[in-house]
This record gives sequence, C-alpha cells and structure tokens, in this order.
Amino acid sequence: MFTATEIKKPVPGTGGDHYVPYEERSGEESVVFFTRELSAQGLVRIYERIRQALEGRIAIKLHTGEKYGPNIIPREWVRTLMEQKLADGTVIETNSYYEGDRDTTEKHRETLRVNGWDFTQVDIMDADGAVLFPVKDGKWFTEMSVGKTLKEYDSLLALTHFKGHTKGGFGGSNKNIGIGCADGKVGKAMIHTTPGQSDQWDISDEEFMERMTESTKAVVDHFGKNIAFINVMRNMSVSCDCEGIHAEPVVTPNVGICASLDILALDQASVDIVYAMTPQERHALVERIETRHGLRQLSYMKELGMGNERYTLVDIDHEDRVIRPADAVRDLVPFGQDQ
Repeated sequence: MFTATEIKKPVPGTGGDHYVPYEERSGEESVVFFTRELSAQGLVRIYERIRQALEGRIAIKLHTGEKYGPNIIPREWVRTLMEQKLADGTVIETNSYYEGDRDTTEKHRETLRVNGWDFTQVDIMDADGAVLFPVKDGKWFTEMSVGKTLKEYDSLLALTHFKGHTKGGFGGSNKNIGIGCADGKVGKAMIHTTPGQSDQWDISDEEFMERMTESTKAVVDHFGKNIAFINVMRNMSVSCDCEGIHAEPVVTPNVGICASLDILALDQASVDIVYAMTPQERHALVERIETRHGLRQLSYMKELGMGNERYTLVDIDHEDRVIRPADAVRDLVPFGQDQ
C-alpha cells in the first residue's frame, strides 16, 4: 500500500512546440493515402482504400458542429458516402462540455437539424449516460468515460475535419476521437479540468495533449483492427468547429483528403503537409499548433505505441505514386480563390 508521500503526480512531457523533421524520426512506415479531390466523390474514393478494416455495425465519428458552423465537412459529402458505401453506418456524437447549443441532448438535436444532419440518424452516445473504457499504460488515467452506446458498435470510422484548435493546437483524428467520444459530463471534464479547480479549462499544453491522447487510446484499443481514419484538409481555420460562426477566418489554403489505418501516421502526415506549405500559407496554422504545444499529440501517440510517425504517402490521383508532403502542396490556390 502506498503512503501519500510515495504517490507522485504525473509529469507532462515536453517538446510540444518543436516540429521534428521526417529525417529525424525513427521506426517503421505506415501507408497514408492522399487525394487532392475535395468533393463527395473524392471522399468516396479515398474511403475505398481503408474500408477493409470496417465490418459489422459501423460508427462514423465526425464533428457535426455548432449552429451554422461554416467549416464543417459538407453534409452532402457525408450523405453521398453513406448512401454509396455506408448505408448501415451510424453517425455518432457526444454532448459538449461547455455551455452552448450542444450541452444537452435536446439542444444538440436541434443543432443537428439546423446544420443539416437530419438526413441520417445521429446517435448522441451519452444521451443516457456513459461507460468506462480502460486506458492501457496511461500516465493520467486508468480508464476513460465515453458515451454509453459506443460499446454497441463493431467498427469505427473517424471522419475528421482537420483544422486548428484553441486548446489542442490542431484537431485531427486524435482530437476527433479523444474529445469527441468522451461524454460531456465526465469524460471531457477529466481531460480539461483538474478536480477541484474553478477554471473549466485549466489544463493546457503538453498535459492537455497527453490526457486527450490517452482518451483516444482507450477507444482505439477497444476497436483494435476495426478502425480507420480520414482527415479532410479543407476550410482549415485555426479555430475548432466548436466555435461555429465565431471561428477565425480561414487563411490556410485547401489541400485535399488523407486516410490511413494508422492514426499517428495520418495526423503526422497532415501536420507535415501543413509544414510543407510556404511560410505565408502555413503561418497562422503553425503558430496555433506551436503556441498550444500541439505537437505533443504526435510524440505521445508514439510513446503509447499507437502507430508510426513515419509513413509512405500514396497519391491515389496519379496511379498510387509515392509522393512527399511538398508534392501535395505544390501550387496551392489561396483560400477563397479555389471556389
């Protein structure tokens, strides 16, 4: 039995504001697919490359946004994907931690209607409570509280709008799952708030990244091989979709869609693509990532054994040619001029 003096508080890691170039990374490589086609059919095409992991009852985790949010994944893209490839899939969400248009199930359902998600059933997983998933090898948690109905699905597709994030620096598949599957009353509080503190958002920087990533690990471990990830690199405001109409204006060019069966490789490739842009193109998003120490998401996923930080980037637009992030962002059109 431990005495009080023997129980040590976890210490966050470091380096979340430091970008590690590809040549300084180690380990095996995973495959990340890429298309420049930002459309419903582009989404369908890239989904085909990772669909083999999904079977049975499939949950589709995406951020459905605050009311009138301008940057969320277009509903018609998701509708096309579901009609053509995921007819039996179910969109899943959880209520928000903060007060707003999604902090109760009743308000959340009205927001879903306003935002155009009424073409499909949306399972608000914590409408009737939560369930605990174990966190293996966690520093901050031994278990995480997630939406109760998450356990009823056989597979999970993380369909993510890649963008900035006010706390996480960037929001990729890790954020979509780690925050998005945690229930609004308990799980999200575990990630954001130190017990007993009056500040709802007192956890930041590396500690926040680690807590969020451990939440993700609980979900990823639960689904095992039956999980796949897509990042849509479009309308990349430095703000999360949680901010809705109050999001900062988009200044980063649209890029394309990435997909993988490896969550770390996918989020790392998406970040690498941003860093491969010209200084003017990447400035706002890189500043948001580094000032929030968001790169700790990537290094902590590696420490937890959640995937590989090295990858092969496969261009499905050009007969599966292997490319570099720099190739993916060559000749980008300034945001707003590609419409």
